[in-house]
Amino acid sequence: MKQWDELLKKYPFIINDGAFATELEAMGCDINDELWSAKVLYEDPEKIAAVHVSYFEAGADIGTSASYQASVPGFMKKGFSKEESRQLIADSMTILKDAIRACQKADPERKNLLAAGSCGPYGAFLANGGEYTGDYGHTDADREMIRAFHKERMEILKESGADLFACETVPALWEAKMEAEIAGELGVPCWISFSCRDGKHISDGTEIAACAKALMDDDNVVAIGINCTHPKYLTSLIREIRGAIGDKKPVIVYPNGGEEYDPVTKMWSGKYAAGNFRGLAREWYEVGANVIGGCCRTTPQDIRELSALRDEMMKN
Repeated sequence: MKQWDELLKKYPFIINDGAFATELEAMGCDINDELWSAKVLYEDPEKIAAVHVSYFEAGADIGTSASYQASVPGFMKKGFSKEESRQLIADSMTILKDAIRACQKADPERKNLLAAGSCGPYGAFLANGGEYTGDYGHTDADREMIRAFHKERMEILKESGADLFACETVPALWEAKMEAEIAGELGVPCWISFSCRDGKHISDGTEIAACAKALMDDDNVVAIGINCTHPKYLTSLIREIRGAIGDKKPVIVYPNGGEEYDPVTKMWSGKYAAGNFRGLAREWYEVGANVIGGCCRTTPQDIRELSALRDEMMKN
């Protein structure tokens, strides 16, 4: 992908955006709901646009759509028709693309801003924390249903102008391979990022090195990495990936803030650990990360720190 390749050549690392839902909460949105941030697509879409703009202004090169927990069946459960549900998913990409155009109008030098269509795992649709365990309570016979679930949303995001898919918070290798296969069929590049339980394993217990090896020969997968994982595990996880695939692919990392999420109460607890993004990101870069951003509980300020670090590195 031309824009992706140009960004990798231009900068020490590409900057992804940061937390979406928690920024909406900070703006007064109530997202304690099965749809999570996708709820705001029909309640207050202007706030979604404002979050996108805040991250681009902070220095992000990539924006991710508000479709992580959006799905046709999810919206239909709320009373929307199938057509209306499809339109809401399309709207998530339209809002992002409009934000990019506005930022590029203000600064024509930022021609390579990318719109990533966020594709959360099936566990996110279940809204029971399954994306952090990989335990969907399904049988092999259910996998075709899960495949259809992913394909429907990815087709809508493609039709709406996604530059690539962000297949993120994936807890199991089988689901990662499924999403990568669909992306290839649709002809849209993707990255695959896993949720991880420690410094060596993804959420369902599979070694991250094995996951990286399984995906490294797929030319349509433009990066492999980790997201929504405690920052303390990232250095080890990056080393595991690099040990498995060498320099064959870029590594993408965007951890959460280090707090613990309770899927029942939908509340966060514990200490925010990502406040020193500049120092943490330098270490992740030095061990092999090529794309760095933030996930749950991170903020535009964290992305500004990444941008400041990158500017500093380019001057030296």
